[in-house]
Amino acid sequence: MAVGKNKRLTKGGKKGGKKKAGDPLMRKEWYDIKAPSLFVNRNCGKTLVSRTQGTKIATEELKGRVLEVNLADLNNDEDQSYKKIKLCIEEVQGRHCLTDFHALSLTRDKLCSLIRKWYTMIEAHADVKTTDGYVVRMFVTAFTKRRPEQVKANCYAQTAQIRRIRRKMVDIMIAEAGKVQLRELVKKLIPESIGKEIEKHTQGIFPLKDVLVRKVKIMKKPKFDIVKLMEMHGDTGDDAGVAMVVAEGEAAVNTLSAEVAAVAEEE
Repeated sequence: MAVGKNKRLTKGGKKGGKKKAGDPLMRKEWYDIKAPSLFVNRNCGKTLVSRTQGTKIATEELKGRVLEVNLADLNNDEDQSYKKIKLCIEEVQGRHCLTDFHALSLTRDKLCSLIRKWYTMIEAHADVKTTDGYVVRMFVTAFTKRRPEQVKANCYAQTAQIRRIRRKMVDIMIAEAGKVQLRELVKKLIPESIGKEIEKHTQGIFPLKDVLVRKVKIMKKPKFDIVKLMEMHGDTGDDAGVAMVVAEGEAAVNTLSAEVAAVAEEE
């Protein structure tokens, strides 16, 4: 064999050799996720992040991270298992990640179970601005319902009726979400009060069933306010302030009585 044809014979192998592959999990640390106070189960999980190294700060890497949690786990209620909540990490305090509501959606199996033949599916969406500055896009799905003692197999709605129902849906969504803060809107979304309101107001046009808010997502957020976030997590409030004032008052009375007793003993 001619010299120079086989490169492996001429070279003395790779310089430096192979690097030792270390365990990547050794360079990471765990943080607890805290859900807002409007949910029953506040500690909803843990998240992993690389340790602070140079200019890469762990807490800054965590901010803005979006997590998906089932509503059944957050509220300890299996009847709400068809809803998924997305939470966004807004602030990190120690080992706790304080989150805020980010989005809501239905599970795929729930949506598939609702769709049936011989019924009309009506969908509507609207962009609504809450009183605290969030722009929220809401999607609503409804299905026509057979009238009592109906003989005909299908119950299709006419195009004009669908348009009227869709207009009514948009009006109710704007009215319900535009007059409240985001936290109040989330409280309305959990028991499906908006869907019940739509069902009640559209009975005169065409009876509906399974009226659900299919998806909610935040399109625009106001400027971040740590005070509002702490209020959502129940860490600050008027009650805490009142309790502290009472404690101070009692301490002051005890000190005064001790001084009076001391003066009396001297006399």
